[in-house]
Amino acid sequence: MNRQIPLPVNFTEKFAVFNDQWAPKIIAQMNDYQFKLVRLQGEFVWHEHTDTDETFIVLEGSLVIDFKEGSVTLNAGEMVVVPKGCLHRPRADTEAKLLLVEPVGVVNTGDTQSALTAPLDDWL
Repeated sequence: MNRQIPLPVNFTEKFAVFNDQWAPKIIAQMNDYQFKLVRLQGEFVWHEHTDTDETFIVLEGSLVIDFKEGSVTLNAGEMVVVPKGCLHRPRADTEAKLLLVEPVGVVNTGDTQSALTAPLDDWL
């Protein structure tokens, strides 16, 4: 079997390619999960993912995720897994750079249609 050596993914180089906010870019796929880079600033829409958990990993800046019960603040080097079916709203006062981990086909706005709904197949 002839296999290629996998190449590293450089987050800094990938973030240099795009500036749009709230538009996740797929950088890798492992089995049925995708790894997406995203720039966030301002408020996102309240939404939920009824069929899957969603992982937010903050690479730079800070992010607040609002829930019905309260809010959680994440700083660079921190992550949280939002359980499926949990209504939430990410927001960031200044730009934050994140790595999202979620199954293939997950819509960023979940069950909520919005002007911020991003394409599903936006690869870098």
